[in-house]
Amino acid sequence: MATGVTTSVREGDRLSALESYLHVLHALMLRDMRTRFGGTLWGYGVVVLWPCVHIFMLIAIYTLQHIPAPVGNSAPLFFATGAVPVLIFQYISREVMKATIINKPLTYYPQVKLFDLILARALVEMVTGFLGLIVVISLLAAVGTNPQPVDSFLAVTAYLAAISLGIGVGVVNVAIVGFFPGWLVGYALFNILMYVASGVMFMPSFLPDKIYYWMKYNPALQLAEWMRAAYYPSAGLKVDYLYVILWSLTCLTLGLLLIKHVVSKRT
Repeated sequence: MATGVTTSVREGDRLSALESYLHVLHALMLRDMRTRFGGTLWGYGVVVLWPCVHIFMLIAIYTLQHIPAPVGNSAPLFFATGAVPVLIFQYISREVMKATIINKPLTYYPQVKLFDLILARALVEMVTGFLGLIVVISLLAAVGTNPQPVDSFLAVTAYLAAISLGIGVGVVNVAIVGFFPGWLVGYALFNILMYVASGVMFMPSFLPDKIYYWMKYNPALQLAEWMRAAYYPSAGLKVDYLYVILWSLTCLTLGLLLIKHVVSKRT
């Protein structure tokens, strides 16, 4: 009887601790959204639409110049399939790093840890990115482009891989910026290079093999080709899925270890 009571008490304590943690995480997410988006629906709408504007500006430029898509019959679909996973990855990896800089004073409260800031921002960015994806799909359908992939499972896994890579690289960025605050600007410049070399605006596989071989080491390029493989199976794209997954897991593990054993001691 006593053992049963003790077990119930322990289970109750665990549930209470979990509920407390979820309340903290919920509060961090709400604060994150309100402070970043001005506390209004319009402010949040701007952040959701910003990457969408990026994609459709790219589409508009190439459409006005009458540049055909390298594969397929739709230029909007070609650019969107490359830009969506790359932008999801870049936005998450950048915003996770910025969250720990902006919200660092919150860690002075005993209930809030650095990991909580990372998780809260990652969840917010995942929701924001998903809403942006819905907008992109809706606008593609509105202009007469069928957004349905040939292989839906491959498209979903490409999107999830972009999220996981963004979180992993974002955690590493948190560790790096703990040592070098200037990395916030450095990563922004590095992101530009990764974006240009990711193949959003062209087909890297059409380049000479010697150039394409080295470009494949860019995980953002692998993400773009992963998504395009779901839409253009006849293009014969060879994606190294394990390479992207290992990048994500390695970055996440390394970043968490650095944050726990190095950055926390410095602060």
